[in-house]
Amino acid sequence: LEYRQQDLSRDLSATACYLYIRKVLFTHLVKSVFEVKMKSLYLLCLLTTLATLCGASDLKTRSSNRSFVIDYENDQFLKDGKPFRYISGSLHYFRTLPSEWRDRLRKLRMAGFNAVQTYVEWASHEKESNHLDFSGILDLPTFIKTAQEEDLLVILRAGPFIDAEREMGGLPYWLLSMNKNMKLRTSDPTYLERVDIWYTYSLLPIIKPLLYENGGPIIMVQVENEYGSFPACDYNYTAHLRDLFRQVLGNSVVLFTTDGDGAGFLKCGKIPGVYATVDFGPGGDANDHFAAQRAVEPHGPLVNSEYYPGWLDHWQEPHSTTDAESVAKSLDDMLKVNASVNMYMFHGGTSFGFGAGSNLGSKFMACPTSYDYDAPLSEAGDPTEKYWILRNITQKYLPLPAGDVPPPSPKFTYGKVNLTPLSSIWEMKSLLRSMNNTWPLTFEELGVSNGLVAYETIIPFIIPDPAHLNVTEVHDRAYVFVDFKYVGILSREEKLYELALQAERGHVLTIVVESQGRICYGGGINDFKGITTNVTLSGIVLKDWKMTPIPVVNITQFKNVQKELERVRRIKTHTSMHSTPEGGMSFYNGTFQVPVSADHPQDTFLRLDGWTKGIAWVNDFCLGRYWPGVGPQVTLYVPRGILKQGTNSLLLFEQEASPCNIPNKCYASLQNKHVVAGQTPNRGS
Repeated sequence: LEYRQQDLSRDLSATACYLYIRKVLFTHLVKSVFEVKMKSLYLLCLLTTLATLCGASDLKTRSSNRSFVIDYENDQFLKDGKPFRYISGSLHYFRTLPSEWRDRLRKLRMAGFNAVQTYVEWASHEKESNHLDFSGILDLPTFIKTAQEEDLLVILRAGPFIDAEREMGGLPYWLLSMNKNMKLRTSDPTYLERVDIWYTYSLLPIIKPLLYENGGPIIMVQVENEYGSFPACDYNYTAHLRDLFRQVLGNSVVLFTTDGDGAGFLKCGKIPGVYATVDFGPGGDANDHFAAQRAVEPHGPLVNSEYYPGWLDHWQEPHSTTDAESVAKSLDDMLKVNASVNMYMFHGGTSFGFGAGSNLGSKFMACPTSYDYDAPLSEAGDPTEKYWILRNITQKYLPLPAGDVPPPSPKFTYGKVNLTPLSSIWEMKSLLRSMNNTWPLTFEELGVSNGLVAYETIIPFIIPDPAHLNVTEVHDRAYVFVDFKYVGILSREEKLYELALQAERGHVLTIVVESQGRICYGGGINDFKGITTNVTLSGIVLKDWKMTPIPVVNITQFKNVQKELERVRRIKTHTSMHSTPEGGMSFYNGTFQVPVSADHPQDTFLRLDGWTKGIAWVNDFCLGRYWPGVGPQVTLYVPRGILKQGTNSLLLFEQEASPCNIPNKCYASLQNKHVVAGQTPNRGS
């Protein structure tokens, strides 16, 4: 009643009602509710009841006949009592602007698909502990309802771990700040405590009213993700998740897992009482691939939960592509045996901001901002040749909806954006929060989610010429300065941890460390960033470090610091900007115009010829990282949803070298062509 009385025009949906009540409850109880077990149990009961009661406003969409179950006897799904199979496509709401959700979902439906699959990324919804966000690009309930409006069912992959080439596999970095020895994805009590809070008081009550049985489109919910590929193999952990999901969501919803199509993956990935599915790409015999699923699920529908029409990219490696005809053939083969299939990805989208993760195989490999994935829909949402080839397959098994496929979005060349040097990190350092410690602290110990941190110490002794700097573990890329003069790079990617340098006693040694994205897959996801070991100079351990986070993650903080810096400049008229000789470690800004007309703004792509490596923002929205010189991604996607008619702003943080020392070259450009398959380094044979 209070919720309605405050604003009679408010959304009265179950989710909106629930979120309001949850906020009120937490205002009064959050400080004490976790201290007393009985209070926690009471709040769980209360919130679960409220989630159901709030759904009363949605009762008009419910039906006692709505059901989605597994028919084990006939190896199929039943939807409302009738045989059913899905052809689904993956589309991540957090990788596509809300203004484009409907367009992408409609293109999925018009390709003959009847379901959409999405991950839920805990790290995005709770960037800092107890600070929840379900707004804007993170408005999961609205995304799900939009899918339902577009006649799509929803398969929800609820984590907590998701991989998806995302930072730490979608787990929030602050878990490692709470307990550096936390054993992620296990029954470690410190980990489970936070998982339980996330699910019990946030995610699961929000999605419960959106389950198919309650009038929503969600037919299945995944528990964990490819757990058979994780070395812990903790059955108590996966059973705990299963029981928690059942406790909050009820016993009717279909829970599932997915793992690679091999007995070794399913050994630890299979959870009793949860339906096991597999994932694999094109090629080979479909029945051979599904044999691993049949070994653990003798009866029930065949399901490929991740069928790969493309593959992921890494910086400095060629863009991945997969032949469309081979993708179509294997899809046809699976559908012939009545399998349900999810295509991962149908639309990859973009890892905006600092969302892109990394992988660790024989070496560390960072993922680019683009998540194009060579998918049927391009990063900008345009149907590719692969889209039409696959549509010809799906229509053999499911009827195509009436109407036309939405056309590609219009693209526009907004032209040259002249840029001006704004400030450098050396000017800013005195205005930023720093921390002093005998030994270097990691990003996590500093409470820094991502970006860059400057580590600074004074050399207290006479050193050889040249001296041998050794940082045995730098995560991930470090720029070394002596008395603020650049002397070299250390790189985890290239396994370069040593550097010869010249310095004297009393010189300031500064090491600016960049996080290139936490590891997203495998046993190395406890991926601490920054300087993670001691630093030695000619064998002597350096102590007494001052650590200063650079304000690139929080644009509001940057603007506040820049405003204060400009005030200081006005007082001290002799001050000037101090960057590296090549223009690195500096911010640059400029503006560009979008025509004031009905057909604008339009999608465009930021090209940064002459710039080296850094981060870009348009209208304070972080597009992500750029590194055009090493590819494969050359341009950054600028969706129309972040543009406005009239004056728009561009901000760059250039880490290494800008073209601004060359006359008339201090600019970027906005063009109508995207380049995600640029040239990459020649690695030799």
